[in-house]
Parts: sequence; C-alpha cells; structure tokens
Amino acid sequence: MDLSILAVVFSLGLRHGLDADHLAAIDGLSRLRPNRWNGVLFALGHGGIVTVLAVGFQAILGNFNLDWLSPYLFLGIGLLNLWRLLRPQAHIHSSLMRGIQFGPLMLGILLAIGFESSSQIAALALSSQVAPLWLGLAFTGGMVISDGVDGFLASRIQYSTQSAQAGSRANLASTIMGWIVVVVSIGYATLGLAKIDIISISWLLGLGLFTILIALRLWSAGTDSTPPKVNSGA
Repeated sequence: MDLSILAVVFSLGLRHGLDADHLAAIDGLSRLRPNRWNGVLFALGHGGIVTVLAVGFQAILGNFNLDWLSPYLFLGIGLLNLWRLLRPQAHIHSSLMRGIQFGPLMLGILLAIGFESSSQIAALALSSQVAPLWLGLAFTGGMVISDGVDGFLASRIQYSTQSAQAGSRANLASTIMGWIVVVVSIGYATLGLAKIDIISISWLLGLGLFTILIALRLWSAGTDSTPPKVNSGA
C-alpha cells in the first residue's frame, strides 16, 4: 500500500471538509440543535457516500442524482436560522442517537449523493494505485477531523449562551454566527438555483468562515463582566 497516496487523499479530505457548504450546514445545525458530534456525523455521512462510490457503486448512485435538492436544503437551513434570530428561543440539545437519526448524518448523505467535487474526483482517480476502500476511508478521515473540529467549536459557542455565566460576548458571538450562516446558506441556495458553480472558491470561503468561527469561540470564552441577556438571538 502506497502511504504517500493515502496521505494525499487524507489531505484532500481535510480540505474538502473546510468547504463553505460543509461549514454552513454544520454551523447551521449547531445553532438549531447543538451537539459536539454534528461535524463528525456530517462527515461520516458525506464520506460514506464517497467510499461507496470508490468501491464500485458509482454506476448505481450516479443515476440517483439529488443535486436539485441541495439548494433547497441550504435554503431551509438559512431560513430556520433566520427565524431563530428573529424569534429567539431555547436551544434543543440533541443526543447522539437522535442526531444520527434525524440530523447531520442524513444531511451529509443527501448533500453527497449525485455530487462530486474536484477533490472527490481526484481521490477516486487514484483508485487504480490503492485499494478503493482505503481511499474512501482516508478521504473520510480527513473530513471527520476538519468538520469535527468545526462542529465542536460551533456547539461550544451555543452551549456557552446557556450557561449561568453567559454574558454579552457569548450571546453576540452566537448572533454573529447565526447571521453568517443565514447569508452563506441562502447565498448557496440562490447560486444553486441559478446554476452558478463556485466550487473553485468554496474552500477559500470555507477557510475564512472557519477562521471566523475560531475567533468567535476564543472571544466568547474570554472574560466578560457584562450581565447575560435573556433574548440572545441564539
């Protein structure tokens, strides 16, 4: 087995996990149902489809195209987060099993069926040199790390707004994150419905979103002497 090829595919998975559509989906779900496993579950669902394609089922799934559904999924995420911003209410903290059944795992699967990014195509192209199963697992492993970190950070921001010590920083960070999710999700939906492809810059946009998320988490975790607000828009 060529470990150098697996390392390349693993790095492609890391990069793909930072695509803006991944982060918008994970962060949007984390505002609605905070769960530290949201990113991991999303990546497992998405990577599972890539692995299935790699091991030889591309002909089957290739005819089961859900590309048309993606814009509506992002539109739903954007509108739900907008509603939560305009009509604040307590978070629904989902358990791991509930998340597996109804949340990010299924969303990751739906966004992957019938859709192959340039990274996925590049990974599958190497299947003649390495066993396809290992390629799929390496690609998924990379996504699990990047999407998992994103989901953990996003959920921690939301959890911090519910703590007894929550102050204006935590609430403002959650609100900023919410508006970013709304703009990016509705933007993706609009571009998707207009058939405009932005895959080439998606990871750059995602890297910017990931940087903002880290900054918001660090800032919201800092000392804040301002009393907590009741309605935070979280």
